Amino acid sequence: MGKELGTELGKIIISEEVLATIAGMAAVECYGLVGMAARKIKDGLVELLGQENISRGVEVTINESDVHVNLHIIVGYGLKISEVAHNVMEKVKYSIEHTTGLPVGRVNVTVQGVKVSKEQPRR
Repeated sequence: MGKELGTELGKIIISEEVLATIAGMAAVECYGLVGMAARKIKDGLVELLGQENISRGVEVTINESDVHVNLHIIVGYGLKISEVAHNVMEKVKYSIEHTTGLPVGRVNVTVQGVKVSKEQPRR
């Protein structure tokens, strides 16, 4: 399935997987985000996803009028979670709308974990 866009030359179909990849790539560019997390927690453990599996931490729902995105992230320890999440929401919304022209109605962020990053100094 996907979102179909009509043009005078034909149709363009953008899949949920493409939207999930765009969202994941945009999210990992945000300061404070250590990485994407798997959507499901197994045995209380959060899996930090590598670059090749980035879309596994993203769920996309395409409605008639807009796109909804759910992201599962891991935030760096010592940072304000609400600010990191807000930046991720804004960046994902902008990236999808700018890249595809599809309106984004909602971006939900679930913080699955907090991790000490190698770049962060210990206190």
